[in-house]
Amino acid sequence: MGGSVSCCISPGESPKIRRRDVELEECPFTAEDVSEDTGTYLQHISDRELPDELAQEANPSDHAKASTLFLNKSQTDVREKRKSAYTNHISPALLTKKYSSCSTIFLDDSTVSQPNLKNNIKCVALAIYYHIKNRDSNRSLEIFDEKKHPLSRDKVADDYSVVDPEHRLIYRFIRTLFGSAQLTAECAIVTLVYLERLLTYAEIDICPCNWKRIVLGAILLASKVWDDQAVWNVDYCQILKDIAVDDMNDMERQFLELLQFNINVPASVYAKYYFDLRSLADDNNLGFPLEPLSNKRAQKLEAISRLCEDRYKYLNKSTLKRSLSADNLFGTKISKAVLS
Repeated sequence: MGGSVSCCISPGESPKIRRRDVELEECPFTAEDVSEDTGTYLQHISDRELPDELAQEANPSDHAKASTLFLNKSQTDVREKRKSAYTNHISPALLTKKYSSCSTIFLDDSTVSQPNLKNNIKCVALAIYYHIKNRDSNRSLEIFDEKKHPLSRDKVADDYSVVDPEHRLIYRFIRTLFGSAQLTAECAIVTLVYLERLLTYAEIDICPCNWKRIVLGAILLASKVWDDQAVWNVDYCQILKDIAVDDMNDMERQFLELLQFNINVPASVYAKYYFDLRSLADDNNLGFPLEPLSNKRAQKLEAISRLCEDRYKYLNKSTLKRSLSADNLFGTKISKAVLS
């Protein structure tokens, strides 16, 4: 996941989306925030981390072993669905699930390295839905309040802060942004990581009054971190016609500050979120579409398997050589003692 993160806007055109010529002021980042006590020394994020046990419990978006927040939020509803299905003696998954046999093997086209875009957006939207539905409270910040910072000129409803959005509404909002900005499925997973990291670090809740702006801020940041040719803030202003660039810049800046500028997503954390999203899909009968394994795809999988096997053997051999050379280097030599 390459690319640098900045809230600065260039007056030129985005590599992805054509837009009008707009004169914008840059938002410079300077090194003036360094305190006099520390001089030129900037404390690294890892220096501020909690002990392992506390950190894993408090920051699941930073540690691979900690359970994701959205999966925990969904468990209450999942248990109720299973209880209802058990009472009616019908399993909802049995109605749509396909099973592999000796003659036919069913596979989906989503992998951890190449996720399916549409289905992963649906899963991320479902995860956000459970975050809102099963939130602990309504803790929020002004920068994310849609009433104070509207995304459109349409009047915000009076009950905007109490009516929970449906899964379809969240999905359409995310799909519109991803489709217009041409973002990838991997970016959707990183978006969810940043969203949960924000909730943990800032100690706030995602609720009806702030979910759109929190999701927008997470998408904006994830697209810049993940994609080498990132969509610029002004492009999102063309997708959401009525939002100002200054508002977008300010939201991104505060989002980064609330994350303590920790935008790193380890591969283990990314994989955990991917597989937990698949578990969420299975629990909610939102399985990925399955297709019979074709001869062409079977040959491709076999070739990939052989390539991985060859690399594994090569790594084993090189590791063994290094181990032997180290033994020779640090081997214990026995010599007779000379007594005077």
